[in-house]
Amino acid sequence: MLKVHSLLGLGALGVTLCAAPADAMDLSLAATVDKIVAESQDVKKADANVKKAQAQLSAANSNRWFKLDGSATYMNMVNVENPSKSNGVTLPSGMGVLISESLKDQEVFIEIPDNIFMAGISATQPIYTFGKIGNAVKSVKAAIKMSESSRELTLREVKYSAADIYWTAKMTDNIVKIAQSDLDAARAARRNLASAGRANRINLVKIESDIAAKEINLSDAKFNRDTAYRMLKILAGIDMDEEITLTDDFPKTFANIDAGALKNNPEWDILAQQVQMYESKAKSSRAEYLPTLAATASYNFVAMGGEIDTMFDKKGSQSAYWGLALQMPLFSGGLHRANATVDAMDAEAARQDLDKSKKLKTEEYDNAVKKYNHLRGNLATLENARNLASKAYQFSTERFAAGQTSAIELAEASAGLYQLDMALLNAKYNILMSAESIKKLGE
Repeated sequence: MLKVHSLLGLGALGVTLCAAPADAMDLSLAATVDKIVAESQDVKKADANVKKAQAQLSAANSNRWFKLDGSATYMNMVNVENPSKSNGVTLPSGMGVLISESLKDQEVFIEIPDNIFMAGISATQPIYTFGKIGNAVKSVKAAIKMSESSRELTLREVKYSAADIYWTAKMTDNIVKIAQSDLDAARAARRNLASAGRANRINLVKIESDIAAKEINLSDAKFNRDTAYRMLKILAGIDMDEEITLTDDFPKTFANIDAGALKNNPEWDILAQQVQMYESKAKSSRAEYLPTLAATASYNFVAMGGEIDTMFDKKGSQSAYWGLALQMPLFSGGLHRANATVDAMDAEAARQDLDKSKKLKTEEYDNAVKKYNHLRGNLATLENARNLASKAYQFSTERFAAGQTSAIELAEASAGLYQLDMALLNAKYNILMSAESIKKLGE
């Protein structure tokens, strides 16, 4: 028997589907694709990665703007030698002139306030970083484009898989019909044989054997159909108890696809932006050797007193400054050179991956187009062969009914028709999925 191709891995999952009631949910191919895309965790993860990359850009851009820091500190000074007294400093004789001329020949005790409050604010604004910030921002912008292209690649894969599950489910519907028709024909032959009153043992045994084999085929076809529908419901977020009807059927004819050369692909965009990202990171790492020029400013306030409730009675001390700062790296043990080399080699690897991908994806696209045209060209011949097999089976049925042939010849004609029915259905499925491959690679 021809193998039915599917991404499902039709296996242990199974639910018996009854004939769809009149109020069953109608699902076209487009509606199924939309539902599966909306439910896809891969698409949701790709959306999250885009938002993550955009947040990283905001973080990288924040290094362009000024940084404002504030601080507030309260201290209670403790005299370790005598906690009951305040801290102080004794100035020896001759040092009192610093306070008063009259005290220049005396020892002077200066009491340090028990309570000190300090508050301040400082600001730093980068002025020129020789490319450290600019190239880091370019690197993140490339990462954003990578995440957007990655989302597009994921979206195409999900749409392709959605089309695959739809046509697989529709195919299993048709296989059930073919298997049922094949079984019904065998049972009709048995009835004809019995009614003619000439049921010899060989013919009867052969027909009973064929019926048993065809009952198994029908049972397998129903199991595969139920599994395919169950998988479709899972991916589309449809309740298992919901009955569905697939409204799009296999086309009778297929349009010619006049596809040109493959000019672009999301995978190429990802790798091209990856090259740009690593090159920008390498430039940013090399810029770490160069100085950073920044503007700085600060304001500080200090209040002191013996008691907490009196420390602000007197006006506190204030100070402020502004200026320019030049930070120059002197030695890093080769860290920046090593980082730049790593990024440069990553860029080269991505460049080679891009070149390889262009060759492989172009070949894959060309093969998909050739396969579509090849299968489409063979379809008319296959349909003609199926029609001839149908006529041959009809002739054998008439001859068998007239007692002019055996059940063996009838079984061979039936098997030939069944095989060509399956081959024709499989060919249409492959044509449709070839068209989906072309869309996935070259839209």
